[in-house]
Amino acid sequence: MRFAPLLALPPIGLGIAAAVWMISQAPGPAQIEGGDAALPVRVITVAAQQIRPTATAWGNLRAAETWVAVSEVQGEVIWRHPDLEPGRLIPAGTEVLRIDPADYELALAQAEADLKAFSAEAAQLTAEAANTGRILELERDRLALAEADLARTRRLAEQGTVPQARLDEAERATLLARRTVAELENTLALIPSREARIAAQTARTQAAIDRARRSLDRTALATPFDLRVTEVSAERFQTVAPGQVVIRADGIAAAEVVAHLPIDSFRRLVADLPGGISVDDMMRGVPATQIGVTLSPLSDPAQEWPARVSRIEGALDARARTVPVVVTVDDPYAGADPPRRLPLVSNMQVQLAFKGAPRSGVIAIPEAALHGGMVRVAGAGDRLELRPVTPAFDQDGRVVIDEGLAAGDRVVIDDIAPAIPGMALLPVEAPE
Repeated sequence: MRFAPLLALPPIGLGIAAAVWMISQAPGPAQIEGGDAALPVRVITVAAQQIRPTATAWGNLRAAETWVAVSEVQGEVIWRHPDLEPGRLIPAGTEVLRIDPADYELALAQAEADLKAFSAEAAQLTAEAANTGRILELERDRLALAEADLARTRRLAEQGTVPQARLDEAERATLLARRTVAELENTLALIPSREARIAAQTARTQAAIDRARRSLDRTALATPFDLRVTEVSAERFQTVAPGQVVIRADGIAAAEVVAHLPIDSFRRLVADLPGGISVDDMMRGVPATQIGVTLSPLSDPAQEWPARVSRIEGALDARARTVPVVVTVDDPYAGADPPRRLPLVSNMQVQLAFKGAPRSGVIAIPEAALHGGMVRVAGAGDRLELRPVTPAFDQDGRVVIDEGLAAGDRVVIDDIAPAIPGMALLPVEAPE
């Protein structure tokens, strides 16, 4: 009985050997021939297009013109316009404040009286000069007669026909005539200096008259342009001093805001401006009308106001790398209908949307199609290419490409992982 297991071994061994032989004689897996499986991807066919570089900035509005009324005379405020209150609108040429003119009227009257006195003195001096001239002529004639009589008397005295007393008398008469002529000549010689003194006094008095009239004119303050009052610091019956600020106001013809644009954004806006306008021209105040600007209050972005770039203010901010661009809005109160449409007032926060000159022949792709300076392109035979490109700038979700792409290239916009150059693609044109 103990030999039974040994008798069962030959059949098991035979079965194993048969199985090994059958496996070794069986055919291998069937080989199916065919190409690589193509990966479906969305592509866009790039084309040259026209694009306008854009930029966005924010800032606070201010009036393009401001009026700071400073009192140039001293006196009591005797009248104030009823609309001279903060927030009121006042048209140009409106008298808004009047200072007591009594002191300046008296000064003007006194100066005018002094001028009349000097005019009369000048007329009197002219008459004196004429009279002195006529008397001098007569005295010179008398001197000539006295000298002739002295010469005749001296000859007779030498002949002994006249006494010495007669000769002395003739000499005294001649000396007296000479003295009279000399005094009259001196008087005439002093006439020009007296005329110059009167002329100087007259000029000084005329200056006093002009000063008094100027001060009198400045006792009344009138608005130089249409404005909105922001501050009043002078009340009726209050005495104001020269140099004191009495009124502050903002012009309503235009408002402006300083937009600090990054240097790169500003460079894109002005890169292709037509008309030869340069940054230097803008710094001199030449407006860049080719740059479109739209302004919107942050409190109500639905409102839009047309604006313009008027100039560049000051110097560039090297630390922040920004350009202070001054944007002007004409007639900021036009169409105002509070609360539906608010006027553009000072210190209002606004957003500015800039558009530069149009650029033609530009290649732009979606931002998602750019992968670290590389673009995936469906090349010849629908094989994947990894194309290096040079991006210029991005805006509105698109990237402008300077180099690396041409019109007609098919750019893959789907993400491929892994992206292996030469892999088969099944391109599907994506809608715009």
